[in-house]
Amino acid sequence: MRRLIALLASRCGNMLNMSKLAGELTISEPTVRRYIQILETIYLIQLVPAWSSGATNRVTRAPKLMFIDSGLASYLQAPRAIEQSGGLMENFVMAELARQLTWSETPAALYHYRDRDGHEVDAVLEGNSGRVVGIEVKSAQSVRAEDLAGLRYLKEKLGSRMHAGYVLYCGTESLSFGDGLGCLPISSLWTIR
Repeated sequence: MRRLIALLASRCGNMLNMSKLAGELTISEPTVRRYIQILETIYLIQLVPAWSSGATNRVTRAPKLMFIDSGLASYLQAPRAIEQSGGLMENFVMAELARQLTWSETPAALYHYRDRDGHEVDAVLEGNSGRVVGIEVKSAQSVRAEDLAGLRYLKEKLGSRMHAGYVLYCGTESLSFGDGLGCLPISSLWTIR
């Protein structure tokens, strides 16, 4: 179990491959699945399901791994934390979104999106009405046009169903990129504008 937790910490923010984990740990895949269920039950990790709009059949179905406590994940990654900072930042934002969804006045479910063509959106929030908000997470001080590629792709596929798309990043500016897309500082998760 200790080795599994360390391996999971090194993969936070990534899609979970049970058979690969089983191979690395030299234990059976059903055992890995049981251990993962235990870790979910005690709120150490959460598996974020893949989202599919039905607009494409090339969607990857693997869940994304999220540590509930990003500080613990960082501690477990300590020797590799610098090169893993993007995954840790994404994990941190995803965990915060999951927490805020528990008390939000607008019910929504948290997903991630990735297809076999490499299009990806870190977080997809879908409300009961079917409206979608896409979120990309960048551990950078600035946002480039290509950082919105996944959000633009999703907007193209969903049309009016996509309410908005944001890149959350380590900078301080709130900027619009048009067509319901923009960037916000990560701190906007806790501030009212």
